[in-house]
Amino acid sequence: MLYHTAIKDLPEGQRPREKLFRAGAELLTDGELLAILLRTGTAEASALDLAAHIISRFGGIGSLVQAAPEELSAIKGVGPAKAAQIKAALELGRRLAAARMGDRPYIKSPEDAAFLVMEEMRHLDREHFGALLLNTKNQVVARETVSIGTLNSSSVHPRELFKNAIRRSAAAIILVHNHPSGDPTPSREDIEVTRRLHEAGEIVGIEILDHIVIGDNKFTSFKAKGML
Repeated sequence: MLYHTAIKDLPEGQRPREKLFRAGAELLTDGELLAILLRTGTAEASALDLAAHIISRFGGIGSLVQAAPEELSAIKGVGPAKAAQIKAALELGRRLAAARMGDRPYIKSPEDAAFLVMEEMRHLDREHFGALLLNTKNQVVARETVSIGTLNSSSVHPRELFKNAIRRSAAAIILVHNHPSGDPTPSREDIEVTRRLHEAGEIVGIEILDHIVIGDNKFTSFKAKGML
């Protein structure tokens, strides 16, 4: 592996910490933000170099969500303490995204539903099929994981979806699932599952309001597309 200039040898305007104070955290790259968390590198690698290596090794900053602490700590220059810092920062980000919607968020649009699940679901490496259970005011009273599938499919049975919805007296449901490929275009299987669950909902008296397919920071709404 080829490493480069130490951070202390960079011009002050290019050092991540100084850049953060001068321009704001939002203008830093993923590598620069991670380098600030790492604080130090190794004898051969600066914190910036180490951050770039970590991001490259896991295929992007988003994939660090799925990285186990043990995987991170095994990287030369990281170790248990820095691995814990990285995982803690990622978890704080996830909790902040969830907190912005409140304890019982209102769902007024497909964007509201997508925002509620985007940060957690966009990085998953397998399809997770879930549901947002709503009361009569369109508040989320519960979030359920119905099934966890493979890279490209997820088996969903109406019984598994509606038993908890009935138990919680849900008035309506929004279906949510992710595409690990990052492309939220519904598949033929997605369309068929949605049709089957919509029909089951009509029988039990719980409306399927929408089906949100999560990609990489983008989504598709069945309702908005006129598919439901």
